[in-house]
Amino acid sequence: MSESTSASENETSNVETFEFRAEMKQLLHLIIHSLYTHEEIFLRELISNGSDALNKIRFQMLTDREVVDPDAEQKLDITLDKEANTLTISDSGVGMSREDLMKRIGTVASSGTLDFVTEMKKAGGPVDAQMIGQFGVGFYSAFMVADTITIETRHSNLDSVGLRWKSDGSGSYTIEEIERAQRGTTITLALKEDKTEFAEPWRIKQIIKKYSNFVDFPIFVDGEEVNTVDALWHKSKSDITDEQLNEFYKFVSNDYEEPLGHLQVNVEGRVSFKSMLFIPKKAPKNLYQDEYQFGVHLYSSKVFIQDDAKNLLPEWARFIKGVVDTEDLPLNVSREVTQNSPVFGKIKTILTGKILSMLKEWSVEESDRFKTFSKEFGMLFKSGLSSDFENRDAMIELIRFESSVKEDGELVSLDQYVDRMKEGQKEIYFVLAESRKAAELNPNLEYFAANDLEVLLMVEPVDAFIVPGIPKYKDHELKSVETADLDLKKNKKTEKGAPSKTDTKKILERFKSVLGDQIEDVKSSDRLVDSAATLVVGKAGMDSQMERMMKMMDENFEGAKKVLEINLQHPLIKNLISLRKDETNDSLIDSAINQIFDGALLADGSLASPREFVRRMTELMVQATKN
Repeated sequence: MSESTSASENETSNVETFEFRAEMKQLLHLIIHSLYTHEEIFLRELISNGSDALNKIRFQMLTDREVVDPDAEQKLDITLDKEANTLTISDSGVGMSREDLMKRIGTVASSGTLDFVTEMKKAGGPVDAQMIGQFGVGFYSAFMVADTITIETRHSNLDSVGLRWKSDGSGSYTIEEIERAQRGTTITLALKEDKTEFAEPWRIKQIIKKYSNFVDFPIFVDGEEVNTVDALWHKSKSDITDEQLNEFYKFVSNDYEEPLGHLQVNVEGRVSFKSMLFIPKKAPKNLYQDEYQFGVHLYSSKVFIQDDAKNLLPEWARFIKGVVDTEDLPLNVSREVTQNSPVFGKIKTILTGKILSMLKEWSVEESDRFKTFSKEFGMLFKSGLSSDFENRDAMIELIRFESSVKEDGELVSLDQYVDRMKEGQKEIYFVLAESRKAAELNPNLEYFAANDLEVLLMVEPVDAFIVPGIPKYKDHELKSVETADLDLKKNKKTEKGAPSKTDTKKILERFKSVLGDQIEDVKSSDRLVDSAATLVVGKAGMDSQMERMMKMMDENFEGAKKVLEINLQHPLIKNLISLRKDETNDSLIDSAINQIFDGALLADGSLASPREFVRRMTELMVQATKN
């Protein structure tokens, strides 16, 4: 957040002054002058910080009551002074040390925060304060409504001292020691002249009910308790309204949209727990980053335990938000114990099964909802096939792919593919590619298009890794269109004017002679219709998309040699057969063969020397245009 760049201490006071870092000054300026919509969010941020502090001291005191003021009531107090135009929020939480005040107050979530806000402003749209939670401004959002912020705090450690932090957000802050007997933190906002509404009790109560109704501690406004709603997950389904569900989801997820769907589970038996889980409408931007936090909060008999309970759900379900509350964990359970608890294992098994059942129901009865799920989380869901072996069969039924017989963006299941298979078709055909457009341009699809055979277009990066783990689906082998041994001859249409067996043998030998050890073999093609040649996977090779991904992970990776298939019906190949009969054309034939091979490499995405390709192309064009 900030660091001390200078400190001064006068002889009659212990007040120290610290300068914010330059980038923090810029961020503060943008917060104060640009985040001008939904300013009320600042109160949610302050309440959230206070709630976190209370959770920490409550958890600590389960095993250690050697703290300052151990019998203090755990609550949040908000007091308003309309005459002085101030708002004060106090908690009896864990409090802060000097180091906390200097390094943790208003921690900016990532180094890209300033860039994000700046770009939003440049784009011409409002930099909405609703986004505060997304990019981690937190505590400093209060400067939208306050001229000056004062914090008085004392850490729970018995040897702690009272501290006062103060800043007007213009570039520096002060810290001094003070007399303070009680544990916790008190934050006072000296409100701006035009922000008097935030000194009105009705307005503050309105904000609390909107954003902080489910905070697990009582919130008092001028002595009146405001958040009197019980924990939602302890209510029966029939007693919960959609509005309450949406409000609760926004609270636990820090999202600003309604969820895509929810799942409420109440289990009693060999393990007892209650849970309320949600699937967001949109995947968060950092979903695939290492620092992404699981969003399931763990409670034990309504007592908060941890907010990123990773072992409650499989890795592929880390987008799930919500709460799990069980009586089968002791209140003083540690984070380390929860990671290896058999209770966790049982809860995980039950919840995963329930989630998959819900998704299966969506896929059958609510296609639009399931389509949204597949679009936003399908890639992460697919990744679970390589790790969640217990649920693999159920997951395979739910994965979706693009298809050559469907419009762009319309996804199909393996079941749907099997239902449409041609009579006598034994394999499920697929192609791996970087995009749908790249897949459709793959020459290896020409035969399938000409014969109305459906091909799954696997265009997500994860597809290359999961397909080897699905060798068969309902007795149908999954087969890449780039595999050299596809049995296509039985469906190949007989065409007139095909080269004789002798001419075929000699042109294949000529290709092999010219290309040498650059290829595994040269064969006549049954899969090409419009293209002259294509590269296909040899006996020891892997799909071209898989090879590209392996090379991205290991720059020294060398893929296996491929088989070059040539289309004997193509005019270019027929012309080469005719030219071969005149030995004066040997140089031209060799150049053409090399160009055909390089063209196939180009289409395959593995051409190493474009310069040579262009040089040879120019040379061939010169010969072709001679008078």
